Amino acid sequence: MQMYDKQQYKGNHHSRILNVNPIVLISKNLHEKSDGMKKKIVIAGGTGFIGQYFEEKFTKLGYEVIIISRQSHHLPWTDHLGIVKALERAEILINLAGKSVNCRYNDANKEEIMDSRTETTHILGTAILACECPPQLWINSSTATIYRHAEDRPMTESSGEIGTGFSVDVAKAWEQALFAFQLPYTRQVALRISIVLGEDGGVMTAFENLVRFGLGGAQGSGNQKFSWIHIEDLYNIILFLQDKKDLSGVFNCAAPHPVSNRELMSQLRRAMNRKIGLPSPKWMLEMGAVVIRTETELILKSRWVLPERLEKEGFEFTFDTLEKALHQIVKSPR
Repeated sequence: MQMYDKQQYKGNHHSRILNVNPIVLISKNLHEKSDGMKKKIVIAGGTGFIGQYFEEKFTKLGYEVIIISRQSHHLPWTDHLGIVKALERAEILINLAGKSVNCRYNDANKEEIMDSRTETTHILGTAILACECPPQLWINSSTATIYRHAEDRPMTESSGEIGTGFSVDVAKAWEQALFAFQLPYTRQVALRISIVLGEDGGVMTAFENLVRFGLGGAQGSGNQKFSWIHIEDLYNIILFLQDKKDLSGVFNCAAPHPVSNRELMSQLRRAMNRKIGLPSPKWMLEMGAVVIRTETELILKSRWVLPERLEKEGFEFTFDTLEKALHQIVKSPR
């Protein structure tokens, strides 16, 4: 198994992965707003569960939020000059773009999953290079799936082992696409995001349906670790990184107390007032995945990820335990 170290990224990129970027980034005056000019943030791929939440939150903070997406009423990916204009004097660029991995990994889907991440990242980096006053902070999604299947020990930014397989290849290429750009006036951050929990969307809908229909038992062995993060904490991490202007590189975005799949389903049944939940053995999950056209990796891979860098830098989680998160998300009885 390949150990994670700085040499995985060639050239000068590795200094941005684990260490604080030593470059003095940009004069305050360069981003000083003229009288009456509204604060601005750009969210690429901002039409999904996370993007909509971020848009609502930043709008409430008084930001103009510009969305880049394939949807007709947003700024299109093909409009290079429009993207450059949107990024001029923006405080933050957040890139969430990428085809959902909730599909079968056939050749066509694999190509789209990869290209929808690397090509959009390249488009954004090229646009930043064309800006006269670029964003001070570029936050790009990555995934905690970059680490290997881990039931023996947790994975951190400093000691985690990079895994193998298609999903890992995507994650590595995604991060490489980000850090390939040398941007002296823009901090670059890759968020290795674990499973995001929140109300009215994301994976919670599927998990709640399983419990509701009596299938809320352990999945597979039940021993696989489930690393997760509440969507509010993910949003607060964005604000934290905006404020901490000396930080760049990779950050694990996962609550500090992961649980096993068995404990996840037990706590969810408890929160929904369901005493019984039938287990789903691996063979059943594999059959079901074919029927609903997805992959069992999404459930069976053991993701044991800890937020070492965030905690070291002083970030405090609002939802540090699954019990707190489910109490906020689940409206019982169901």
